[in-house]
Amino acid sequence: MNIAIESSWKTVLHNEFEKEYFKELTSYVKEEYAHHTCFPPENEIFNAFSYCPFDDVKVVIIGQDPYHGVDQANGLCFSVKEGIKHPPSLVNIFKELQTDVGKEYPDSGNLEAWAKQGVLLLNATLTVRAHEAGSHQKKGWETFTDVVIKTISDKKENVVFLLWGGYAKRKVKLIDTNKHDILTSGHPSPLSANRGFWFGNNHFSKCNEILLKNNKEPILW
Repeated sequence: MNIAIESSWKTVLHNEFEKEYFKELTSYVKEEYAHHTCFPPENEIFNAFSYCPFDDVKVVIIGQDPYHGVDQANGLCFSVKEGIKHPPSLVNIFKELQTDVGKEYPDSGNLEAWAKQGVLLLNATLTVRAHEAGSHQKKGWETFTDVVIKTISDKKENVVFLLWGGYAKRKVKLIDTNKHDILTSGHPSPLSANRGFWFGNNHFSKCNEILLKNNKEPILW
């Protein structure tokens, strides 16, 4: 696994790459990619960091696992590559955007534009075997991404964390709530959204209100 992680992240996370768990994780991921079809492509595993340098992080959205279908995952949580059909959770994210901020439903499900504005789109697990949801969980990725969240909490101020669903909400223990803002809701998946736990959360407008209050540029969702 090529740890092609953006330089500002390398600076704040350099200790992690030397730890035994990360070396074991690297070996495991190399083996998986050598013998199985895995997603995202190896050169896109760290895209969340590439598009959103540490110094630029204003908002953090936490997902659980990359999409495991062909050509879907691009290293950013909830995002898909250009021209790919939008998965159900992403459809519901865009529907909420429509009602919350009046944004027209987009053709592209690629969320790179968000990342480039300072939105870290972080999956807790950064890789997955094709068509096997959760197949790379509990191999070390969660340890690494928990450190990422805690590092942001410790070293930055006034970051907005959007925690969608039970899994993401459990990450609150890593975040200093005196320094940062946290918005929580149900997950945008159909199961949660259709029960009334997602639509109407207004997270996109609320997030921008918080950013403006803290003299930061709002996100063009």
